[in-house]
Amino acid sequence: MVAPARAVALEVLRAVRRGVLADRAFDRRADSLGGADRRLAQELAYGVLRLRGRLDHVLEPLVKGGIRRLDADVLDVLRLGAYQLLELDRVPAYAAVSDAVEAAKASAGTGAGALANAVLRRLDREGAASSPFPARDEDPTGYLTTWGSHPRWLVERWLERLSLEEVERLTEYDNARPAAYLSVVGAREVALKRLHDAGIEAEPVALCRGSIRMEPGEVARGLELVGGIVQDPGAATVVDFMALDPGSRVVDLCAAPGGKAALLAARGHEVFAFDVARARLVRVLENRSRLELSRLHVALADSTRPPLCGMPVILLDVPCTGTGTLARHPDGRWRLRTADLEAMVELQGRLLDAAAQALESSGLLVYSTCSLEPEENEEQVRAFLDRCEDFALEAPGAGAVAPELLDEGTLRATPHNHGIDGAYAVRLRRR
Repeated sequence: MVAPARAVALEVLRAVRRGVLADRAFDRRADSLGGADRRLAQELAYGVLRLRGRLDHVLEPLVKGGIRRLDADVLDVLRLGAYQLLELDRVPAYAAVSDAVEAAKASAGTGAGALANAVLRRLDREGAASSPFPARDEDPTGYLTTWGSHPRWLVERWLERLSLEEVERLTEYDNARPAAYLSVVGAREVALKRLHDAGIEAEPVALCRGSIRMEPGEVARGLELVGGIVQDPGAATVVDFMALDPGSRVVDLCAAPGGKAALLAARGHEVFAFDVARARLVRVLENRSRLELSRLHVALADSTRPPLCGMPVILLDVPCTGTGTLARHPDGRWRLRTADLEAMVELQGRLLDAAAQALESSGLLVYSTCSLEPEENEEQVRAFLDRCEDFALEAPGAGAVAPELLDEGTLRATPHNHGIDGAYAVRLRRR
């Protein structure tokens, strides 16, 4: 019988192959697990997703005929076993191999079990030494695709505009376990003291005035002690960058899962949060209820046809490829295709044009993404300004965000330079 944590991890990997997002797949399948097993299952599933390229490179020569001939379930079993053997000292090798054999048998019969046993026992004896990785300087693309565990097309894109050192730092960030952050409602110093008094280690984030870094396992207890939102500083800085007058009325056209809308409302702004995805609005409603945000109004709406017009401030945090958040969403790197980028760019352009129509004269439109791709960021904005000549870029006031996050008035946070998730934003003022 396969141990519960490993069984759940395999179910998550199977669901991801079917197109389910990893975080949703894990939430649905891990409810039955206790604290320690839940943490192990998450470590296993997300670890395999982060290092899939590296694990596949190690496994390839150990399977006669190569891993592509394997049943998909059996390949995930081998990846899970390899991750435990190579990355987790606390998991005994015999337990990792034994569970892999049982899981492979259950998926594809006794022959698959024997294959899993032979492959993983050899890997346990030899380690990764029998599968040397491409040399970093001689074959940077091969190195970053295998050891760096990112799809080739994405590595090639990044190497076209970034140095090898920058892309290497970016892949290292994506392959590390992400930190947990809260955006605090109220005074950060008070929240930190309350957490410390309760024995919870937490520290302020220098780049974002309201962010606190803490251990992932303490987030639930932390939220019971302080008002806050689970949110990476990269996302929180977009709210700071908006630099709104007190009590502003804001329309958030692509609000779900609602972190920015909740933070705006917690700071005293009146926020109208819309999204086309009913299921994703549940998180917005949960934050509103938990934080008692009476100035946060939530509705289902298609933002290519905004339900309000003549609004003074619009936040357009558009759907994007999310290439700045691949550490937090490791399944995204394997799901993305160039066609997805093209589709996102087209949708973003339509959303921008619709938002412009809903804005009042002299109103402020804030466009933001969590992407690192220029087509979704500066090129998208440049095309919009060419179409809409009554708009102009406007920098925020001094002190709105940390100077190192500003690039000629544009917000640009990058994982490899700032150690937080990627974020891009511009302020567009209708003249």
